[in-house]
Amino acid sequence: MSRRHAREAALLTLFQLEFDAGEASEEKASELAIDEVEGIKENDLSYAHALVQGTRTHLAEIDAEIARLAKEWKLHRMAAVDRNLIRMAYYEMRYQEEPIDPPVAINEAVELAKKYGSDDASRYVNGILAAMQKSVQV
Repeated sequence: MSRRHAREAALLTLFQLEFDAGEASEEKASELAIDEVEGIKENDLSYAHALVQGTRTHLAEIDAEIARLAKEWKLHRMAAVDRNLIRMAYYEMRYQEEPIDPPVAINEAVELAKKYGSDDASRYVNGILAAMQKSVQV
């Protein structure tokens, strides 16, 4: 299983769901995302789905923590890719049944930010997640 592929599909799904909140079902958004991720395998899909569902389940708590730590940026003003990467990585570190080691979750988010975000996205995502890491008890 490639968790990187699963994370990429989950990011694209979360992104799609945020913009088509009333129109897109999670299943349809997931199908679209999976078509975009090169190299994704069938056994990656369960982790991708779990990331999407878990992130959405804990969205209010995650967004509250982001808002608390990202004082200079309002949540709705963040780039959608960055916002969803931060949400997903924080879910993995804090709420997932088997939490991911924070440096691993942060590194994976930074790598996806390099691929999908702006030039400064990786530094921004790294900075916010490093601050969020301090509130995670692993």
